[in-house]
Amino acid sequence: MNRAMDDETHFVVRWRKGETKAFEFLVKKYMRKAYFIALGLVGQHDVALDLSQEAFVRVYRHRRKFDPNRRFFPWFYQILKNLCFNWLREQRANPRIALEDLSERVEREELSLSFDPNLMVERDAVKDRVWKAISSLKPRDREIIILRHFQNLTYREIAEVLSCSQGTVMSRLYYARRALRQKLEQHTEVE
Repeated sequence: MNRAMDDETHFVVRWRKGETKAFEFLVKKYMRKAYFIALGLVGQHDVALDLSQEAFVRVYRHRRKFDPNRRFFPWFYQILKNLCFNWLREQRANPRIALEDLSERVEREELSLSFDPNLMVERDAVKDRVWKAISSLKPRDREIIILRHFQNLTYREIAEVLSCSQGTVMSRLYYARRALRQKLEQHTEVE
């Protein structure tokens, strides 16, 4: 077991005993990741912030239910995912979730390597098409795309987070990419 995992295990044990500082460590370690996962799933900044914070509140309340033989993040992720998917179900009246917030946030986060206005306009148009296509995917497909391509989790990490085999991850990712490719082709044909 590596040192980072030993440190996390130490903090998890202390957190389960009710130590606030130990929980603060876990929040600091995973808050950014939780926010961006929620943002990728629901597509709205304020909602993603609320849901990621709510996930930490629920984790804290249910700390005694946590199995100390498991890793913290996969357990936490299931709570966050359930909150996001529940919110999406409640929003079914508006079937297209706009990801403009995510697009703007990513744009602010990245450094521009080129100041050529034509390239910047072209890159923005491509980003817009990609985010529109991602927003039109089924939640399960969006989830696996976000975990792999935006959170850069390995197949093994995704399998652990989703409680499935690596083969299942590879299969789901294949079909999600295929669905995304079809959506991108549809968006391109419309233009």
